[in-house]
Amino acid sequence: MTSPQLPQEQPGGTTLSRSEEALPSHVAIIMDGNNRWARARGLSGVRGHRAGVETVRAVIERAAERGIKTLSLFAFSSENWKRPAAEVNALMELFLMALKREVKKLNERNIRLSIIGEQRGFSHAIQKHIQRAEGLTAGNTGMHLVIAANYGGQWDIARAARQLAEQVAAGELTPDAIDEARLDAAMNTEQVPPVDLCIRTSGEQRLSNFMLWQLAYAELHFSPLLWPDFDGAAFDKALDDFCLRRRRFGMTDEQIEAQGA
Repeated sequence: MTSPQLPQEQPGGTTLSRSEEALPSHVAIIMDGNNRWARARGLSGVRGHRAGVETVRAVIERAAERGIKTLSLFAFSSENWKRPAAEVNALMELFLMALKREVKKLNERNIRLSIIGEQRGFSHAIQKHIQRAEGLTAGNTGMHLVIAANYGGQWDIARAARQLAEQVAAGELTPDAIDEARLDAAMNTEQVPPVDLCIRTSGEQRLSNFMLWQLAYAELHFSPLLWPDFDGAAFDKALDDFCLRRRRFGMTDEQIEAQGA
């Protein structure tokens, strides 16, 4: 484990607790605990999801402030369709509302938005607003915000494998040409870099089929907080935890130390 870097005084008097180089480039979050948060307060699950939307806003703002280049949020998994119809309908309404109301703010902050997942499962209205939102923010150069909706890691890998198999069958590709880079380029997350830090809230310690390929070498941080209680301070704590990790990528400590010499 490496020692934490000392705070550095920046121009204008701003003190950073970690160097910019030490921060993760891509942070992915499994947002969990909305229903439990609501039940603990005698509220409906919908109220929990609405409270979760407020946390999404706060975390996006904090991530942009900290200079995170890519922030991915697991909003709705391909397995979430199994939930009660009333809850699914409420989630779709919240998703549509966010696409209508929040995108302008993202654009004003120079944030680029991408939605990954099987979009054909959504209503025509949601699909239309996804296209509008991505088009409006496509030219932005700030943080890249990725929302995973109707997404599953196994679906993503299987989809890419099927696409490559079709190219082989058509004589456009040979099996020997298929490697990690080609599979990665065929995935729905092709514009998304590997995840450096994955955060899951609510105390659960599993990946729940989220970005399985991209999480291959990610550092994992499990927060006991339910998602509506997660805030900027909790996000900073996860970043601080990441900065204390030593990432080896299959190498030894001695090799890592030699690279830093």
